[in-house]
Order: sequence, then structure tokens, then C-alpha cells
Amino acid sequence: MNSAGAWSHTTVLLPEAVQALVTQPAGTYVDGTFGRGGHARAVLAALAPQGRLIAFDRDLEAVAAAALIDDPRFSIHHGNFGDMAPLLRERGITQVDGVLLDLGISSPQVDNPARGFSFRADAPLDMRMDTSRGETAAEFLARADAREIEGVLRELSEERFAASIAKALVARRESGHPVRSTLELSALVAGAVKTREPGQNPATRTFQALRIHVNAELEALQQGLKAALALLAPQGRLVVISFHSLEDRIVKTFIAAESRDVVDRRAPMAPPKPLKLKAIARIKPGAAEVAANPRARSAVLRVAERTLVPA
Repeated sequence: MNSAGAWSHTTVLLPEAVQALVTQPAGTYVDGTFGRGGHARAVLAALAPQGRLIAFDRDLEAVAAAALIDDPRFSIHHGNFGDMAPLLRERGITQVDGVLLDLGISSPQVDNPARGFSFRADAPLDMRMDTSRGETAAEFLARADAREIEGVLRELSEERFAASIAKALVARRESGHPVRSTLELSALVAGAVKTREPGQNPATRTFQALRIHVNAELEALQQGLKAALALLAPQGRLVVISFHSLEDRIVKTFIAAESRDVVDRRAPMAPPKPLKLKAIARIKPGAAEVAANPRARSAVLRVAERTLVPA
């Protein structure tokens, strides 16, 4: 099934995220990762008639799913949330009351074998969130040398056997049989990994690293956080849900850096530049949510509030 509504998604930390985000019901809000609209629909339900929600998604299937929302307060744009600032300014929007980012991969992307995100079924090794552009995972593995592949695996998933996996991938390619499908990659990694973490497929970290690399997810996150800070009105909220330590570390570090008074070392007698953000909360899913949706177990929701008028 490939229709927009064929694959279901259970939204993580739904009430917590919406409650943290919507502090001005008549305000303008951004959902940077529409997915299948779980958060978006709840935000719309919390908004006043004058409120507005602008959503973004890189995935064309998610954009198609958004067409099911018939609400004049809502609009969807095909694009990366990292590019939200210029896209909003093109539409005359220079300030918003909140930005929500639900990071990582959605259940429909994982559960649809044709997308190439999962090792549970055989499919072309694609992994692009935006299938209209960019290099697939198979294309990356077909051109990268062992050092580049090893670096991606080590840096983006902390894979202990990154060197062995990279060498195996290059050796197979040089034999005339490059890895092109999900099960081919999974089998190769299983042969290269010496020990396995209990309860985890040995290819889990490799698939994560390739997905993050192909979609430049960490670069988009850093760009999106800066864009959100520039767009937020005073007392506007930044709400971010992350699902692995690399993402959460970036979010935590960004909020912490923007929550400190900064002294200019070139002018030590000048007053410090005051903080731009105030950390509000760190929230984890409760036991009931994790029991109902195991994919929620690694989620972390961080909330921060804008303290100054953007420059």
C-alpha cells in the first residue's frame, strides 16, 4: 500500500507537546515535521479561530496526507524545516508564537518496505525522506570509500564495528556485487559484526547512521533550531521531541548555549548580552505510553521559551 493514508502513526507525547507549545491560542505556530498530522490536528484543536498553523514536511507522502485537513487556519509546505525561515518570509511571516519539531523517522516511513528504511523486509536501499531529490543510501555506498563509510557509521551511530562493516561493503562492491537492498545490507552487517547487543538486530546502528547521513538530519536540526530562535516572538515556545542521543545532545546544547548571559571577551567591561532562551522542561513518556507504543521509549521532549525580541 502506497497511498497517503495507508500507514498509521502513533504520535508521541501528544498532550505534553501541545500544552507546552500553544500558549497563545490566537497565535501563529509552526509544525516543522507534519508526518501524518497527529500533533498538527491537536494544535489546531487548541487554537482559536484567529490562530494559524504552518506545517512543513520533506516527505511527499506526508504532504499528500495533509490534504485531508480541511481547515482555513492550516497550510502545508513541501520542504525541510531547516529552511523554514526563508519560506515563511516569502509568505510575509517574520515572527511566530511557537515551533514544534518532532525529529527522526515516522512509523509510516519505517513500516512501508518500499522506502528502504527497515531491515524487516527486502526493498531497494533508498532511505531518503524526500524521494524527489538527493542521493539514496545505495548510491552513497556505491561511491564512498571505506574511510568515509566508517566515519559515517562511527559518528552517526557510535557503531563499534564501523571499520569492519566499511571494509566488507567496499570489498563486496569491488567484487562486482554492490549492496543495493535492505536485506543485502542487513546480511552483510550481520557477517561483519562480531558481537550483538541483546534484543537488537546487528544492522540497527548501520541503518540509523545511513539514514541520518542521507537526509543530513543533524545539519537540518542545527539549522532549524537557529531559524526557530530567529522567528520566535517574545515568550514564544520552542518544543522539540528527539529519539536518540545525537539529536537530544544538539537540542540540549543549543538551549543551554542560548540560556546563558554572554560576555564579549573583546569588551570585558561591556554588559553581557542577555540570554535569548529560557529552558522550561524536559519530559519523558510515561510508563503507560511506552507500554502502548514501544517506539516512544527513547523520546525526550525539551521546551524552551524566547526571552528577547529577535534581532
